[in-house]
Amino acid sequence: MITVDEALSHLFSLADPQGTECVPLAKSVGRVLATAAKATRNQPPFSASAMDGYAVAGTAEKGAQYNVIGESAAGTGYNDSVRSGQAIRIFTGAPVPEGCDTVVIQEDVTCIGDQITVTGDHRGSNIRPAGGDFKIGQTLTTPRLLSANDIALLASMNIPTIEVFRKPDVALISTGNELVMPGETPGPDQIIASNTFGLKALLESHGAKVRILPIARDNVASLEQVFDLAADADLIVTIGGASVGDHDLVGKVAQQKGMEQSFYKIAMRPGKPLMAGRMGDAMMVGLPGNPVSAMVCGHVFLIPVIQAMLGLGNNKRQSLSAVLANSIGANGPREHYMRAVVQNGQLTVFEKQDSSLLTVLADANALLIRPVNGVALTAGAQIQYLPI
Repeated sequence: MITVDEALSHLFSLADPQGTECVPLAKSVGRVLATAAKATRNQPPFSASAMDGYAVAGTAEKGAQYNVIGESAAGTGYNDSVRSGQAIRIFTGAPVPEGCDTVVIQEDVTCIGDQITVTGDHRGSNIRPAGGDFKIGQTLTTPRLLSANDIALLASMNIPTIEVFRKPDVALISTGNELVMPGETPGPDQIIASNTFGLKALLESHGAKVRILPIARDNVASLEQVFDLAADADLIVTIGGASVGDHDLVGKVAQQKGMEQSFYKIAMRPGKPLMAGRMGDAMMVGLPGNPVSAMVCGHVFLIPVIQAMLGLGNNKRQSLSAVLANSIGANGPREHYMRAVVQNGQLTVFEKQDSSLLTVLADANALLIRPVNGVALTAGAQIQYLPI
C-alpha cells in the first residue's frame, strides 16, 4: 500500500491539462481562464465625479461663491472648459469638465438661482481619476477560476469572449450485478446505484463534464462493452469491482483493454482498494464500491485531479483547523478520514463511521484527518479537517 500523498503524486503524473476553447463571457463563470485577459480601455475612461454636487476650479474654500453655468450627467457630459468662479452641476459617475479640480457635495453648498456658496467644511476632490481602477493593457492573470466578481471586471474591460481550459470529459461506470438505477425496481438481492450520482454532482461542481454510462455487470463482456463506451473520455472512473474478490474484475479487464496500472491500494480508510493508471488516451481511476468510500475518495483524490486537468496546478486540498468537541480513540496504520460536523469552530465526530452509511455522510460537512498511528485525542485538541 502507498500513502495518500504518494497516491496524489501518482495521480497528478497521470492527469493531463486539457486544451482550451473560447466561450462567451456570459457563460464563463466557474471556468478557468487559460490566457491572460487584457483590458481594452481605461476604467473609468474619464475623470468622473464620485458624488452628486458641483464641479469647480480650485479647492473650494468655505464661503467661496460660484456661478452655475451648466450640467454634467452620466452619459451626457459638459463639453466646454470651466474658468475660475464658475461651477457645473454634476452627478455621480458623470465626466468632470476640463478645468475643474474639485466636486463639492451638494450638502456642503447653498444654492440661490444660478449661484452657489460653499457652506460646509469641504474635504477631498471627490473625483475618480481616469484609469484609477485599471488602464488599457492591464491583465487578469492565469490560471484563474473565474468568479462572478471576475466576470464583472472582464465585462468592464470590454472583453466579450475569453479563452478557458476545456472541461475534462469524465465517464462514470458503476459495476456490479447487485445494482439498478434510481427509479427502477430492485430485485430482492439488489440495491440502488447511488455513488455514480453523488460523484457526478461532486465533479460537475468542480468544473468537470460528467456522463453516467450503463451499469457494468460482473462479467468480462459487459465490462468490455462499457469500457468501449468510455474510450473518448479524458478520465474514466469505475466504482466497485476494484478489490480482489472473485467478482472483482475491473482491474483484470482494464489491463486487458490496455490499462497501464500506476498503483493499487492506499493506506487510508475508507478507500483502501483504489487503483489508477492510463488506458489509451484516458486516465483511469478505480474507486471502491462502498458508498462512503467512493465519495471520500472523490473529495480527497478526484477533486484535485479535476483541478489539475483544468490547469489549476497539482495541489492537494488544503485542510482547515478546528477544535475537537468530543474525545476520539487512537488511530491505526491507515490515514483515517472520519465524518464530522464543524460548527462555530468546533468539530464533532460522528459515532458511526461505517463506510456504507450515506445518512452520516449527508449530515457531515467535514472529514477529520487522522494521521497514521495518531494518538487518542480529548475534547479541546486542535485538529485538521477537509471541508466537504
